Amino acid sequence: MRRQLLPAVISMVMFTVALGIVYPLVITAIGQVAFSDKANGSIVTVNGKKVGSSVLGQAFTDAKGRPIRKYFQSRPSAALGASGGATAGYDPTLSSGSNYGPTNPAFLRLVGQRVKAYRALNGLSATSKVPVDAVTASASGLDPDISVANARLQATRVAEARGLREAKVLALIDDHTQGRTLGVLGEKTVNVLALNLALDEQSQGGS
Repeated sequence: MRRQLLPAVISMVMFTVALGIVYPLVITAIGQVAFSDKANGSIVTVNGKKVGSSVLGQAFTDAKGRPIRKYFQSRPSAALGASGGATAGYDPTLSSGSNYGPTNPAFLRLVGQRVKAYRALNGLSATSKVPVDAVTASASGLDPDISVANARLQATRVAEARGLREAKVLALIDDHTQGRTLGVLGEKTVNVLALNLALDEQSQGGS
């Protein structure tokens, strides 16, 4: 019995130390030395103040949850905060999708409401096509990017709200357009936080 139990206990202790303590510490050290920014959440700082993460989406809304017109809006989020309002959506502790199927009546009603709200916010006609990402949530609920088409449809509203020329806003969209993953996967996207921060800088410098 002792001859069988002792090796088992020793093995358990060794693997616990190796895989439960040493391995995590080594990986953490490598991450901090070689990939410090990514390992710490890709935090974006402006004038010493943390304003968000480049890899996590956030809402650009007022205290009542209404879209702030001078900012590009992120895609909808199913990661809903408990208190609603400005915290509804993009809660990093509740990363999730809606899990609605494409034919679910509740999903179709929700998308219909979002389409109407998107058109109204951006001054579009009742027949204007709306990009899919503008009215549907991502699987994580924390997508930091929107499609180029979505960004360009918001440009007129943002330019008017900031007193900028629309051409300048469109140029900023082009400057912040990211290519496809590995050159072939997905579509070109725009990081909403990066674009909005660039707009703030542009507004300070004039139109």
